[in-house]
Amino acid sequence: MIYFTKKIVESDIFGRLLKSNGMFIDREAMRHTYIPSELPHRVKEINNIASVMVPALRGETPSNIFIYGKSGTGKTAVTKFVGNQLINKGKETGKPVNFIYINCEIVDTQYRLLQNITNHFINEWSERVPFTGWPTDEVYTKLIKMIDKNGGVTVIILDEVDKLKGDGALYSLSRINSNLKNAKVSIVGISNDLRFTEILDPRVRSSLGEENMIFPPYDAGEIKDILEQRATIALKPNSVEDDVIPLCSALAAQEHGDARRALDLLRISAELAERENSKKISKKFVKLAQNKIEVDRVLEVVKTLPSQSKTIILSVLLQHRHNTKSGIAGAITPGEVYGIYKELCKKTRMDSLTQRRVADLISELDMLGIITARVISKGRYGRTREINISSSAEEILKILKEDEIFRSLTDYRFSGQTRLI
Repeated sequence: MIYFTKKIVESDIFGRLLKSNGMFIDREAMRHTYIPSELPHRVKEINNIASVMVPALRGETPSNIFIYGKSGTGKTAVTKFVGNQLINKGKETGKPVNFIYINCEIVDTQYRLLQNITNHFINEWSERVPFTGWPTDEVYTKLIKMIDKNGGVTVIILDEVDKLKGDGALYSLSRINSNLKNAKVSIVGISNDLRFTEILDPRVRSSLGEENMIFPPYDAGEIKDILEQRATIALKPNSVEDDVIPLCSALAAQEHGDARRALDLLRISAELAERENSKKISKKFVKLAQNKIEVDRVLEVVKTLPSQSKTIILSVLLQHRHNTKSGIAGAITPGEVYGIYKELCKKTRMDSLTQRRVADLISELDMLGIITARVISKGRYGRTREINISSSAEEILKILKEDEIFRSLTDYRFSGQTRLI
């Protein structure tokens, strides 16, 4: 017979946790998706976008806009802010304006993009476009019909527009006004890639006729203002030590002025302090949050990598583990990585790439921050690379073992030695 005591099982876990004093007044105010009533240090950008959009309130077609800037520079927040103002003014003046936001990292094909926009206009009496199954031309025809039936001006926001597969979706949307009789469409593209339009088909580039806007990165002082605004809304008074917000601002400014990173740092710092029942958020929690964010970011990137890149990472991890256990000093060489990589390809029945191509993938992994690959000089022996793991090896290994390609691998033999995975 098994006896459960109060010390082992607590019947009301969440009741106890709810009674504890939390850090937050409004947790959602620390999220990227939250749009405050004011956006610090983006007045110029707000006015520029608004000046392009104002023809919609006269029933005219606004110009298409492409907005560029690094991650965390306020592109999406500013665009949504202006969009909300546009909708409200449209209701006030009796000029119908539709504002449709789509993240192209999720909706990345021509069919799904047209399907999502079309279903925005569908009511309970109309047939929704299914997730798959219709010819793309049929979806496009229905989209034109629904926009024309709705009338007014429709502004379509394509966030992460460079993630769209192929030029078909942009070509269709850029030509849509020529097929409309009672409505007008404007496109706003948002991208981190300044060269995005350069790789588009010339016909698409010509049809878009876009205006370009570039959002500069925030500096440490500007990020500090943003954090102070959000902290006032989201956190309880006197819950943040004086040096916490300047520290979060400085760390984010080093990451090319990324306000998202600063918000994540402050939010996760608050959550960690809350879990420890601390009365204040201190620098200690910022350091812990920084480590957590870095590990989580790397693991998320590793999950989405193609199989060849994952195999290279596994090769580096195995050599790293072998060197550590054998007491071998020094970094890993590309030759060692390629040798293990070829063995793993045989084991998993995967086609192996050339050494030159593997070297290119190692450079890509270095840019992503998963590994480090420094080029060093060996004097008269030439130059070579030294490869090291830059993140938690064990955590990355757990992610790789979730992949069905590597799941069946428990050990392998290389150079006469058995190495555990």
